[in-house]
Amino acid sequence: MNPPNSTLTAVPGFRVGHWTDPVGLTGCTVVLCPDAGAVASASFLGPSPGTREGVLLSPEKKVERVHALLLTGGSAFGLAAASGVVRVLEERGVGHETPWARVPLVPAAVVYDLGVGDPRARPGEREGEMAARAASDAPVERGRVGAGTGATAGKYLGQEFTVPGGLGSVCVERHGVRVGALAVVNPIGDVLDERGGVLAGPGVGPGAVAFTPGDVESTTLVAVVTEHTLTKNDARRLADAAQTALGRVIHPSHTFWDGDSAFVLSACTLPPADPMLLGALVQEAVCASVRDAVRMARG
Repeated sequence: MNPPNSTLTAVPGFRVGHWTDPVGLTGCTVVLCPDAGAVASASFLGPSPGTREGVLLSPEKKVERVHALLLTGGSAFGLAAASGVVRVLEERGVGHETPWARVPLVPAAVVYDLGVGDPRARPGEREGEMAARAASDAPVERGRVGAGTGATAGKYLGQEFTVPGGLGSVCVERHGVRVGALAVVNPIGDVLDERGGVLAGPGVGPGAVAFTPGDVESTTLVAVVTEHTLTKNDARRLADAAQTALGRVIHPSHTFWDGDSAFVLSACTLPPADPMLLGALVQEAVCASVRDAVRMARG
């Protein structure tokens, strides 16, 4: 008997697919929303986020629902993979209704992994399409897959001291409220365990030696999903809570070299949940998914 699904796809309506390049050490991951879309917002911290349609997710913008989310390696080059996701959704008749066409809305965010494998290996439109076609509600494959293939942690002593960051996913539930999370872990800082000890990274802290990261870019990406009805403002507040959780599990977090991005998506198929409980579960799920990523990346 297969174990129960304890990853993001345990939340009904959401599917996840990967494309992985194990040689070039990069990849991309797609979260497909229910066909009607998901109410979504996001929070971006650190000065170096790489995103597509991030502004669209601001609470004051008109469109409330998106149809997929792309998380990808390849730095800014990898944003091209979103076009492949759009192609798949258009084929399926999924998108925002306009007078002349349904327009799929696919926000995206990148990690910088060009220095890990082949810097010329980058997800593009074809690779995004493959990830979207692979998406299913099966338990999410985790570790060095998809957007987490070339992700690393603990970069503050230099590239030779980094450890695999990977991709992790969990689903947490309490009192009938369920939250799924997926994290692509590529921070400059260490990842901390449940007791505050070092789980991944050198563990000596910045300043131990004279090193400046320079152009080494670091970013952790988080996607959080729920069935419980949210407004766009609610989703933004929960995205901020997700960023706060990154500050608990990554040390230091949100540095000058990070571009951390947190997305919150709601299928809006269940009534609103208690906001305090929901916020607590979001933070619990984010911390657990980050730790899951580095544990699974170790193989």
